[in-house]
Amino acid sequence: MKTVDLRSDTVTKPTPAMRAAMAAAEVGDDVFGDDPSVNALQARMAALTGMEDALLMPSGTQSNLCALMAHCERGDEYLVGQMAHTYRYEGGGAAVLGSIQPQPLAQDGQGLMGLADIAAAIKPDDPHFARTRLLCLENTWNGHPMPTAYLAEATALARSRGLACHLDGARVFNAAVHAAGPGGDPFAALREITRHFDSVSVCCSKGLGAPVGSVLCGSRALIARARRWRKVVGGGMRQAGVLAAAIDHALDHHVHRLRDDHARAARLADGLRGLPGLAVRSAATNIVFVDVDGGRGGELLAHLAARGILATGLIGLRFVTHLDVDDDGIERTIAAVREFCTRPASTAATAPRAPDSPY
Repeated sequence: MKTVDLRSDTVTKPTPAMRAAMAAAEVGDDVFGDDPSVNALQARMAALTGMEDALLMPSGTQSNLCALMAHCERGDEYLVGQMAHTYRYEGGGAAVLGSIQPQPLAQDGQGLMGLADIAAAIKPDDPHFARTRLLCLENTWNGHPMPTAYLAEATALARSRGLACHLDGARVFNAAVHAAGPGGDPFAALREITRHFDSVSVCCSKGLGAPVGSVLCGSRALIARARRWRKVVGGGMRQAGVLAAAIDHALDHHVHRLRDDHARAARLADGLRGLPGLAVRSAATNIVFVDVDGGRGGELLAHLAARGILATGLIGLRFVTHLDVDDDGIERTIAAVREFCTRPASTAATAPRAPDSPY
């Protein structure tokens, strides 16, 4: 039986066409700036986001870290959501490696920080305080696209107080596809999102389906600083054109199809709503959360795993759709959860599990 892996959109595997593009990639030494496939991808991504320059990174964590270190100096701080990945789920890298203080702020159910809270958190120019230099937002957040009006208001507030703005675009193409709507242009929607920021990290190993890589986009000066930090933290790659080719293929073939992932997530949420003992929390893109009454979340995960269906349970049961999940997989998942919810509760203890990745 084919496994239905809904743990994350990071589990996607390169398609045969993507593998062919990787095999045919023209390569060089990227640390010397000689890899033509990397250079072409960086120029393309800079143009797509409306930025001057771009830099291929091995991971989104490294891309965000280098952005923070390029924007801030030792003793500076950045404003960030209490549950945002750049604060909570990236190993504390900004503080550990950059000596940059995070100032976490409360978020609402859509991941938004209050504008008044942002304003109040900006420190005065006084030696008692860290220097507030940067506002960091995340799009999407738990599958929720940030409203364009909020992006405009939050970044305008930050700039009025002398702050730069960075976007952790872990799933920014999902946000762009949602914003474009049926038949709309997701690349135009992407520009509408990124125009509010001084830098953006675009992750390519989630919904786009590339095996590795994020691209940091920003001004030429910022990317020059980030390139130095990339080398310091071990991100300098050599014949990275094989990875650039995968991302380039994804930009050509995997952006518009994100609508399929969103539709399947909506179908999954609809199929689970109303089942006894479940509370379904769905977003507008590719992530569905499920709360299970009676502390039976672990039992449900085990039930699904026994039927070849994988999900995670770190912050409520989470199901993430992606290009390797088809309609049949969604229907199998709905049927398996329905079976669980309509059977008598088990009295057996649930075996402990290792923590799940929030990605």
